[in-house]
Amino acid sequence: MAEFTIYIGNKNYSSWSLRGWLMLKQAGAPFAEVLIPLRDATTRSEIMRHSPSGRVPALRHGDVTVWDSLAIGEYLAEIFPERRLWPEDPRTRAMARAVSAEMHSGFSALRSHLPMNMRSSFPNRGVTPEAQADINRITAAWRDCRKRFGEGGAFLFGDWTIADAMFAPVVSRFRTYKIELDEEAQRYGEAVWALPALQEWLAAARNEPMIIEDSEF
Repeated sequence: MAEFTIYIGNKNYSSWSLRGWLMLKQAGAPFAEVLIPLRDATTRSEIMRHSPSGRVPALRHGDVTVWDSLAIGEYLAEIFPERRLWPEDPRTRAMARAVSAEMHSGFSALRSHLPMNMRSSFPNRGVTPEAQADINRITAAWRDCRKRFGEGGAFLFGDWTIADAMFAPVVSRFRTYKIELDEEAQRYGEAVWALPALQEWLAAARNEPMIIEDSEF
């Protein structure tokens, strides 16, 4: 029996589920996953059985339940320090946490107008001025992290960290909506997209039968 269980929503649409699942996958711990289809009549009651917030993802580890993507990352970083899910240097770690928190709490226009849909393609649809401003800020943050901390690896802080999990759904959105990126942002996005764990999630998303109409335009 797996020591960890993660409760997630539809893999094609649930960006927050992807973040938490990817952190757990990169931590290297065996785990079970329970997918709860979103927007069904029983969705709310089923999620409430596992997550006090009524939202996914939620991670169960023994008698501990963690029900927020970023909190899941922090919990895993403490349990698996050898996996270096955050950068080791305190100043670099502070920057990684800052950009992760900004992603966690911000970019509402991007979320609203460019919902995650991994198996579809909607070139430039939904790119309002407000969404473009979010895109500009995200790519600026990527360039800054790569320039200051990315030497020696393909990710924001060189090696893979929780910060890369936080931006993985954004990489997916940029591909779905065919967002034109500068060379540095494009290289970073390709590195995230090529991650074996993300490709595993993508394959499952493409095979899901569930459809959420308002994410299909």
